[in-house]
Amino acid sequence: MKKKVYPYIPNSEPEVQKEMLRFIGVDSIDDLISDIPEEVRMKGEMKLPEPFEAEADLFRHVNGILNKNKTAEELRCFLGAGCYNRYVPAVVDEVVGRSEFLTAYAGEPYEDHGRFQALFEYQSMMAELLDYDVCNVPNYDGAQAAGTALRMATRIAKRDEVLIPKNINPDMLKSIKTYLEPDVKVTYVDYGKNSGRICMDSLREKLTDKVAAVLVMNPNFFGVIEEHAQEIADLAHAKGALMVALVEPSTLGVLTPPSRYGADMACGDIQPLGIHMNYGGGVAGFIAMNDDHERIEEYPSRLFGIAPTDGGEWGFGDVLWERTSFANRDGAKEFVGTHSALWGIAAGVYLAAMGPQGMKDLGEAVLQRQVCLRKMLSGIKGLCVDKFSGTPFEEFVVDFSGSGKSVSEINKKLLEKGILGGYDMSKAFPELGQCALFCVTEKTTASDMKALAEALTEILG
Repeated sequence: MKKKVYPYIPNSEPEVQKEMLRFIGVDSIDDLISDIPEEVRMKGEMKLPEPFEAEADLFRHVNGILNKNKTAEELRCFLGAGCYNRYVPAVVDEVVGRSEFLTAYAGEPYEDHGRFQALFEYQSMMAELLDYDVCNVPNYDGAQAAGTALRMATRIAKRDEVLIPKNINPDMLKSIKTYLEPDVKVTYVDYGKNSGRICMDSLREKLTDKVAAVLVMNPNFFGVIEEHAQEIADLAHAKGALMVALVEPSTLGVLTPPSRYGADMACGDIQPLGIHMNYGGGVAGFIAMNDDHERIEEYPSRLFGIAPTDGGEWGFGDVLWERTSFANRDGAKEFVGTHSALWGIAAGVYLAAMGPQGMKDLGEAVLQRQVCLRKMLSGIKGLCVDKFSGTPFEEFVVDFSGSGKSVSEINKKLLEKGILGGYDMSKAFPELGQCALFCVTEKTTASDMKALAEALTEILG
C-alpha cells in the first residue's frame, strides 16, 4: 500500500524519513518504539483526508471545519462556571501583540524590552486590587494557583491536611486534587443546602490542629458570596491553620478584598481581566500574600521587583531567584513554566486601562445585570431562581426540577434559538437535581435577557 505524503506534515516524505533513520542508525520507525508493547500500538492508518497538495485547497478544507463552530460572539451567552465572556479593550490586544512582548515573554534580561517592568506593574496592580503586598508572575491557571497555594500552606504550617468546601468549581477541584494527592490529605467541608454557603458546623467538626489550610471560594461556585469568611479565617487561625481565598478578581471593584477578611493568601485566575476565552488556553493563575520573608520563600513562581541602578535609574528583575526551578532544578519546590507570563501583561494593561473607578463600575454593572435577570426569570412557571438564600454576584443557580425537563434538554432547545444556556450542574452536583448555573457579564444586554426569558417561557410551556 502506497504511503500518503502530506506536504504540510514535517518529514512525511519517505525519502526524508529514510535519510533521518540512516543518520541515527536504525532501520525503521518501529525500532524507535520497540519498548512499547505491541498490544497498545495503533494498528492501521489514521483517518485522515487525502493530502491536499495546493495550499489554497488545504485552507478551504480547514476553514470549512472551523466554520462549523459557533462562538460566544455569535450566540447570547449565559455560560460562565470559571471562564467568562468579558469585554477585552482593544488596547489590550494591541499591546500584547507587540513583538517586544509576544516574542520575548520569557527569557533573560539581555533580551528584555520592557517585559520585566510590564510584569512588575501587573504584580503591583494585582496586589493593590487584592490588598496584599506581593503577587507573583502568573502561573498556569487558577486551579494550579489554588493547588500551589495549598502546597505552600502545608510547608508554612508544617502539616499535611487541607479542608476544601464542596461548593467549589468541580473542574478546579479535579486539578487541585491531582496537585495535592497522595501526600496531602484532602478533607471536604459540606455546604448549607439552603444557603449555598460553607456549613459552619461541618467546618468546626473537621477543623483540627492537623489542618494546614482552609480553602474558601468567594464567591463560591454557586455564585454565592461567603458572608462568614472572616469567621472562617478566625476559626482557622485559632487552630494554627491558614485561610486561602480563591477569588474572581473582577469582582473586587465592589467586593471586600480577601486580606480584609483574614485570608493569609489569595489565588485565582486572571482570565476575566482582559483575556479572551480560548479553547484550552487564555487562563493564568495568581497567588498573593503579605510581605513575610519566610512565607515568600515558599513561592515557587517568579517575582519581579524594583531597585535603583548604578546609573541612577530604576531596574526591574527577579526577587529571590534561587527559590525557582530555573535556578534550582534538583531541589525546587515546583516546576514553573513561562507561557502564561504574556497573559500577565494582558491583565496589567486591562487593569491600567480600567483603573480603580473602572473596576468599581464593572462590578456594579455585573451585579445590576444579575439582579435584573433573576427578576425577569422569577415569574416563569417551572423554574426557581431562589435555590439558595445566600447573596449571589455574577452567577446564580436556576432550578428546573419542577419543570419536568432536564437541563440538558433545555440547553439543546436554547441553543437552537441561538442562546448558550447555563452550566448543567446535574452531574457534578446530583443532589441539587436539575439545576443550571447562569452567568451575566458586562456584555450581557437587556435584549439578551429578554430573549432568554421568552425562550424559557416557550420551552417550559
